[in-house]
Parts: sequence; C-alpha cells; structure tokens
Amino acid sequence: MYQHVMSMALCLSLLGSGCVPSQGIRSGQSADKPNPMLDTSYSADANLAYVVDPSTSKARRDQVNFASESASQRTRDLAHWIVSSGDHHQLPFAIVDKINAKVYVFNAKGQLNQAAPVLLGLASGDYSTPGIGNKPLSRIPPAERTTPAGRFVSAMGHNHKGKAILWLDYEQSLSMHAVVKGTARDRRAERLASTTPRDNRISFGCINVPVDFFKQVIQDQFSGKGGIVYILPETKEYGGDNHNPHAVAANAD
Repeated sequence: MYQHVMSMALCLSLLGSGCVPSQGIRSGQSADKPNPMLDTSYSADANLAYVVDPSTSKARRDQVNFASESASQRTRDLAHWIVSSGDHHQLPFAIVDKINAKVYVFNAKGQLNQAAPVLLGLASGDYSTPGIGNKPLSRIPPAERTTPAGRFVSAMGHNHKGKAILWLDYEQSLSMHAVVKGTARDRRAERLASTTPRDNRISFGCINVPVDFFKQVIQDQFSGKGGIVYILPETKEYGGDNHNPHAVAANAD
C-alpha cells in the first residue's frame, strides 16, 4: 500500500511540475540517428572507457564535452543524442553505464557535472522478473537481481525509512541512492572504491553511489523538477525493444 500511495503522489508531483512535457527535437547530426540505447550494432570495443585528448580531438557543436572524464563510446554517443534531440526536455539527466559501473550526471544544459562509480544489481540483464517489486528481498534469488535498462523520468523523494532517494520507478521501488552498509560480506564501500567494475555487482537492483556524490551532485541536480535517468543496456537482447522502458526492479537496497 505504501508503494502505491508514494507512486501516485510522486506521479502527480511530476505532472504538476512539468516533468513530462511534449517531446522537443532539435536538428543536428546526432539527433538524426536512432536512440543509441536501442542500437544492437555496437561492438565490444564501444564499451571500452577512454579519455579524449583535447589537443587531438575536433569536437562538433552538438557533442557533449566529457573533458578529462573516462567514458565509453556508447556513453558518449548517448549523451550527444540526448542533447541534440532534446530528449531530456531541458532537465538534468544522468547516464548509467552498467558495463563500466559508472554514472555520469549532466545539468539541464547538457554539461557534464560529475561522474562516479556505482554498485548495481548482482545479475546481468536488462529486464527483471515480472512482479519482483512486490517480493521481500529474502525471496529474490540471485539470478533475478538485475538493474533494468531504459529511460526513467525521475524525482527526489524518500524511502520507507525517511532517507532521501532518487526514484526511477516508483511502483517497483527502483531507485538511486547513497550506498547502504548492507552486510559485512557485501563490502559495498570497498567495492565502490575499487579500480575495477568487476566487483560492483552486489545490489538487488537499485543503483548505489558514494554518499558525498549523492548529497552534492544527485540531490543538487534532481531536486525540484527532477530529471531523466538513462540506464544503458548490457545485453544485445535489449536493443530495438523498448516495450518496457520502466522495467520492473527490486526493492530499494
């Protein structure tokens, strides 16, 4: 019941604050291309993070400047497409790269604010088992602990414990929040601080970020009118199929 009440209240808040305006498309080379999230033609090389050397690169006007931040080609292409197409509706937005376990946050003008490592669902996959949002955490097997891909209209709110949280899918409790302690064997803080994304899969589906990053970046950018969170897929099965953009996810963890 609590989830349904929160869902209704937050959805009404989004509509009232204009968070779901009509689509605005601008012309540009990136805008003419299909949504990179749905493109299955990307090779594995497109998922390798790299840093562009400003002295050797010639950026187009519609390209987003990642400065010295490491990012994959898929992440860069999606950012360029979002800004060129106006898909973010002039709201702040974030891109979650599951393969590299990293989130990039942009302001309403499409300028990179900051990036940080993330913890994600234990299992790989871009969809979740139907009805998983209503299961207690103890009844969610490891294979079902996925972080779904998609485009999520998001807003700041609170969980059932009163802690600040960025809601991505209200009914199914998919959220982004400051890293939780979890059990001792989870080693969540240690996983976030590691230099490799290989140990960043531990949650039941929600996206955990560093505490300071959540307070100083997520809350700062997404308070008020909210914003859009894009979660890049990690499997070819997702490409071209956007029937479930707000895919089911597990309880906040």
